[in-house]
Amino acid sequence: MNTQNETGSDAMLRGQAQILQYIYGALDGMAIRCCVELHIADIINNHGRPTTLSEISTAIDSPSINVDGLRRLMTFLVNRKVFDEMVESEEGEREPLYSLNYCSKWLLCDTNVTLAPLVMMRTDPVTNLPLHILSRSIKEGGTAFKAAHGEGLFEFCSINSEFNRVFNEAMACTATITTNAVISHYKDGFLGSKGSVVDVGGGTGIAISEIVKAYPHLKGINFDLSHVVSTAPKYDGITHVAGDMFKSIPPAETIFMKWILHDWRDDDCIKILQNCQKAIPKKTGKLVIVEIVQQPIAHDIFDDIRLTYDLVMFSHFSGGRERTEREWKKLLNEGGFTRYNIIKIPTLQSIIEVFP
Repeated sequence: MNTQNETGSDAMLRGQAQILQYIYGALDGMAIRCCVELHIADIINNHGRPTTLSEISTAIDSPSINVDGLRRLMTFLVNRKVFDEMVESEEGEREPLYSLNYCSKWLLCDTNVTLAPLVMMRTDPVTNLPLHILSRSIKEGGTAFKAAHGEGLFEFCSINSEFNRVFNEAMACTATITTNAVISHYKDGFLGSKGSVVDVGGGTGIAISEIVKAYPHLKGINFDLSHVVSTAPKYDGITHVAGDMFKSIPPAETIFMKWILHDWRDDDCIKILQNCQKAIPKKTGKLVIVEIVQQPIAHDIFDDIRLTYDLVMFSHFSGGRERTEREWKKLLNEGGFTRYNIIKIPTLQSIIEVFP
């Protein structure tokens, strides 16, 4: 940050360091991917105590492991505060001990609440390649993802089973995290709901299954494209329905949509919202949207990543974007909804509770 006493040369030096940090910032994500692929967080967790490099190396179980490379990776991740390092101060050299902290606990693979699948998806070559042609997308128009792969993201998933799996697992892990926040901070909203809840674009059904588990008086419908629901597991109280939200949405008392509208341009969102309005009762129906609401000024610890997500939407989807409250209000009105409440929850997104 600038100070009154900072000289021009000091400011330029600081600027150089900042740009270098951005240039090499891609290594942060790839180092975390490496950590997930090697299951380092799980290895430390399974030991149940701070763990030496030798113990981590042995647990990786490779006959030709590069111990020096592993040491350098751990040094990097400790510097990034992904792991904690303890060096015992007894006489003689002792190996440093590595332990989990509140950051690395999100990289555990063998747990229900984790960001590890998102790490694998966001660092996958499929999602990284479009970022190399952002300038082309700005100069010529079009979507960087489609220019890179010849298909839009959802079309690409439908014909590439391996990336479809990676993408669905990433969406499922974020669904669990966000849904936990929604369930704990929207109790009255679900308790007051009756009948059925349809999760539009519900993926493999993680979110709606957790909602119905927490509120068993509700009947859940998981609604998504056929290539998505075909891979969805069975859940008690959940019916999987294949379909196209641009054509129609299964009727229900409540519609739940998490991180769907940000994928689409305004006119597409209006079509989806109009179909939502047709699917719910006019007097008692409700639409529960879970989306990022961009803030004009710094608001909380997620503000920076919310801006990053907007650039992700730009690179991956035609017309996809994160929206401000003013933009949401305009969109909802044009979609036929006149009343809404924004409810803050402790995650990236907010709940937008909408009524006809």
